Amino acid sequence: MAPSVSHAHSDPSPPGGFWGPPTSTLDWCEENYFVSVFVAEFWNTVSNLLMILPPIYGAIRTSRDGLETRYVFAFLGLAAVGVGSWSFHMTLQYEMQLLDELPMIYSCCIFVYCLLECFKRENSINYIMITILLGFSVAVTVVYLLWTEPVFHQVMYGVLVFCLVLRSMYVVTWVYPWLRPLCYTSLGVFLLGFILWNVDNLLCDTLRAARLRLPPVIGAVTQFHAWWHIFTGFGSHLHILLSLQTRATYLKRRPRVKFICGVWPMLHAEPRRRS
Repeated sequence: MAPSVSHAHSDPSPPGGFWGPPTSTLDWCEENYFVSVFVAEFWNTVSNLLMILPPIYGAIRTSRDGLETRYVFAFLGLAAVGVGSWSFHMTLQYEMQLLDELPMIYSCCIFVYCLLECFKRENSINYIMITILLGFSVAVTVVYLLWTEPVFHQVMYGVLVFCLVLRSMYVVTWVYPWLRPLCYTSLGVFLLGFILWNVDNLLCDTLRAARLRLPPVIGAVTQFHAWWHIFTGFGSHLHILLSLQTRATYLKRRPRVKFICGVWPMLHAEPRRRS
């Protein structure tokens, strides 16, 4: 994921590897091709596994529970961001950068739709809202392809996140206050990732110098952009669960949270009651 402007830190790593010199408009603090000649940014790449595998399982679980397809798309959208981010950090090629950044807009539009439609009749479709969000996605895509300014992408992504925060706060303040812990945890985890992302940008030269003196394993822990992937992926996953639990509660499906391996939360809803 890359909602950022590029930094101008000097990179002591080789100028190219298996994928050739970077062509992306962004390059991150992790030293290029330092771990493997086949992966430009190793830790920024593999950290995306937690943004790919759990959402895929979530999509399968949601489909099996018979919940609405929009939530399957929400999970798959998050997984698509993870795949795009993996491709971008592995290659640092401009085309892969777009595969990372644009799905962030598209998946957030799905999140917005799901949360705005939580209190409608089952399987209802709001064509007006879909048209608005689709138009927004197309407009952002066209502008960003013509004007390759990362700040523009950052602002558009921020607008969507702001909408999600406002709607989430409405739900847990006025409708289902007992969902506040899940909502606040989601926001807190995302905020922690954002803080670490800023530390990685602002203190890049210091972090790179420290890694030269630290053992490799400890140095890997200082790859804060990789932690951004982990925390924002987890925060986004919790947001989908918040939206799902709100929807399933409204539909009287008695949702409950289960944990994969005692760590990663998933939501299970009871089957529809037949009249």
